Amino acid sequence: MDRSDLVKESFVKKEVPASIPAGKTSDYFGELVFDRKKMCKYLDVESLHALLDCIEGGKPLDRKTADGVARGMKEWAIEHGVTHVTHWFQPLTDGTAEKHDSLIDYDGKGGVIETFDGKMLAQQEPDASSFPSGGIRATFEARGYTAWDPTSPVFILDDTLCIPTVFISYTGEALDYKTPLKKALKAVSDAAVPICQYFDPGVTKVYSYLGWEQEYFLVDEGLYSARTDLMITGRTLFGHNSSKNQQLDDHYFAAIPPRVAAFMRDLEITGHRLGIPIKTRHNEVAPNQFELAPIYGETNLANDQNQLVMNLMNRIARQHGFVVLLHEKPFAGVNGSGKHNNWSLGTDTGTQLLAPGKDAKGNLQFVTFFVNVLAAVQKHNGLLKASIASATNAHRLGANEAPPAIVSAFLGRTMTDVLHKLLEVPSDTPIEIAGKKGKSVGLVEIPEIFVDNTDRNRTSPFAFTGNRFEFRAVGSCANCAGAMTTLNAAVAEQLIAFKAAVDAEIDKGKKTNVAIMDALKPIIKSIIGVVCFDGNGYTEEWKQEAIRRGLDVETNVPKMFCEFTKPAAVEMFTKTGVYTEKELLARNEVKWETYVKKVQIESRVMVRMAINHIIPAAIAYKTALMKELTLAKELFGNLDRCGTEVRILDRIDRYVEEVGVKAEAMKEARKAANAIEGEYERALAYHEIAESLYDLRRPIDKLEEVVDNKLWPLPKYRELLFIS
Repeated sequence: MDRSDLVKESFVKKEVPASIPAGKTSDYFGELVFDRKKMCKYLDVESLHALLDCIEGGKPLDRKTADGVARGMKEWAIEHGVTHVTHWFQPLTDGTAEKHDSLIDYDGKGGVIETFDGKMLAQQEPDASSFPSGGIRATFEARGYTAWDPTSPVFILDDTLCIPTVFISYTGEALDYKTPLKKALKAVSDAAVPICQYFDPGVTKVYSYLGWEQEYFLVDEGLYSARTDLMITGRTLFGHNSSKNQQLDDHYFAAIPPRVAAFMRDLEITGHRLGIPIKTRHNEVAPNQFELAPIYGETNLANDQNQLVMNLMNRIARQHGFVVLLHEKPFAGVNGSGKHNNWSLGTDTGTQLLAPGKDAKGNLQFVTFFVNVLAAVQKHNGLLKASIASATNAHRLGANEAPPAIVSAFLGRTMTDVLHKLLEVPSDTPIEIAGKKGKSVGLVEIPEIFVDNTDRNRTSPFAFTGNRFEFRAVGSCANCAGAMTTLNAAVAEQLIAFKAAVDAEIDKGKKTNVAIMDALKPIIKSIIGVVCFDGNGYTEEWKQEAIRRGLDVETNVPKMFCEFTKPAAVEMFTKTGVYTEKELLARNEVKWETYVKKVQIESRVMVRMAINHIIPAAIAYKTALMKELTLAKELFGNLDRCGTEVRILDRIDRYVEEVGVKAEAMKEARKAANAIEGEYERALAYHEIAESLYDLRRPIDKLEEVVDNKLWPLPKYRELLFIS
């Protein structure tokens, strides 16, 4: 089937698959999750209390308890047709991993029985040398362990009981995203609780919350299969813009196409059965781009759910004739995809620490955490950018569609005014913060609307939105844990320093509220003209201003990763217990190696497609034109009537020659880069290759404009970007 047949097939009206039968969402929500309701039903009292003490109080589990929990899980799982069990973990690949083991074992009588005990629940041993480790594990040092994370519920997927786990090496280093994330969440709680106790002595734990918004593209499965670049790299390495794409702003929030709606419906129902509270769905800005988002949740669980959702999206899309694209920039010329991480902190007594309070005391607590978060972001702005950097996200950041590659914070007029005022008044002055205000639309039949005390700034990477911060720069295919680990650890470090400063003021005989404000004022002075920026982040003027302020403006991804091993970062991570220096060095090796491999793959695919697809198509059309010209000369004796054909032929000749020369140059550049020994130095060389990809793309896109449409071998943007 050639390209034209695939295009016709993609626009044939397809039958929309039926959704999974279900009643009200509340009737089946969480039915495939071993949640508290299941624990109460299937666990004995002793095992139940011990497990809850572990989840809520951080107490360790012994083998006896693990065996008791495993018995209950086994009973529940077999009732749901489970035949296998897996430890579900998150290695340093931005994906998830699982090894399935059957529940069967010999019964001693020539048959088998289903077995599942505390040992199978608590620990497994995957091959650690086959996952990225940055040198921590070599091929001849293969041992690694996965260990059950009781705070993230076990779930059933198909016939398999999936147990969320951490993944560590034989020598104890973290080889995954979950382990450091959990350490960072503990660090921020340990640092925040003593400060909360200035205001409420009953606080014993602080939770980090995450609400992710997942952007993605859908393309027709048949057209996807005809694009080698999409299949191998996740993005189109070339393709001329469609005459119509997003310039009319008519896709954003428009009616969802029926096929897409059916996919979304099945995804939501599947997610709800797995306890994932998917709430929002809509068309995004670019054609074929969409977004989903869940209800806010505790960060560790929310991150697990995002990883699971990305897996589900890929599976369910295929059932509807689609392929999901989670690359940050699958198509040039239209918006790319990100993953906005809405982040906040809250106490076990129900107080939201990043929401204005109901009185002066509550407002002081809010300002305390608000200002300290900004101080952490300012101190580690380069590190936070490094936490979301990747070869794929580099295509999105800095474009006029996503936050710039400069981490600053948007506060809004209300909070900016509050901070300025706090610098002017005595430290014992009660803090007042304006809430929502009613505003009339000017039509009698339209009710009054309530306007928030902050606007939104889509150009800000770290924006305050009223009761949380939105870290908008995270990549679509990324594991949220990378950014969330760094952010929570940075805030923990800042809160530790702030607590020491407040106690020093209290030791001078000051009242607690005055001591807190006196400790806050120097921080406010230091951040107000540096990390706080409410203007247009897309302008060149802002980049120059950011340099003057001392903010990090690096755009070279391999260089960004160096932030992780700078003294300030090493001190912060080791002080909070999140990473050891060895783990940081190893992870940078993984980051550089991954960067090299992704750019290397793109370069290889691009050169091979240029030689095997593009040049032959152009030559075929050139040959047809030359035959046309030969016949014309035989018939008319000259080529006076063939000016258009001659001009096209000349353009094809020039572009084909340019493609051939640049493809050969890229091959040579790759050979030179591959010969470099160090991972960092090789990554720098591949950064130059990544920058040159457009040089090869440009003449190919020009050829697409002139080569006969019937001869062009690849589905075009105008065919890929519109779902019927």
